[in-house]
Amino acid sequence: MRLLLVEDQPKVAGFIRRGLEEEHYAVDVASKGRDALDLAFVQTYDLIILDLMLPDMSGIDVCRELRQQGMAVPVLMLTARDALDDKVSGLDAGADDYLTKPFAFPEFLARVRALLRRRDDVKSTKLQIADLVLDTATHDVTRGGMPIQLASKEYAVLEYLMRHAGRVVTRTMMLEAVWGYDFDPGSNVVDVYIRYLRRKLDDPFPVKVFETIRGTGYRLRAPRVS
Repeated sequence: MRLLLVEDQPKVAGFIRRGLEEEHYAVDVASKGRDALDLAFVQTYDLIILDLMLPDMSGIDVCRELRQQGMAVPVLMLTARDALDDKVSGLDAGADDYLTKPFAFPEFLARVRALLRRRDDVKSTKLQIADLVLDTATHDVTRGGMPIQLASKEYAVLEYLMRHAGRVVTRTMMLEAVWGYDFDPGSNVVDVYIRYLRRKLDDPFPVKVFETIRGTGYRLRAPRVS
């Protein structure tokens, strides 16, 4: 899952980003409200974590603009303020939840999971190709019923491929989705992580689901039944 963190304090943003990435989320970071809007209008996010106090415009204005443009992405608003009026203003602007700084990180993660579950209420949290199953709510991955342990970036690459199952995914698409907009377009990191995933998810099993599209990228699909 891909999250957008909007926070202008570098240390706070770095701490939150690292914690989320350890939980297998892909995270983009914006330090200004206008940058956040630009990203939200060109990238699909599962959740936006939005600080109330930003240098160019308030988080309330950012949230209001998202809703006016018809974007239903869940928004968790963060702020050092705890006045009731601030919470009411944020929720009235379209935020889905509100958390006051400083906060306990386990509570923050619980609120993130709750908002993502609420978003997924109308659809299954499980993605499946053949006997490969990924649960986006618990981050569990199994193949043939066997639990598979994945590192954070391995999980993010697999989830992206499974969300685009049957379609060819280019290396650039995966670099943008998993590593963000500061990626090196000449990097072979995608190929490295595909090799990691194949060793864990394809090599030990008779049915292969990873397919290399030479010169383009990769595709994940169940084999045809003859």
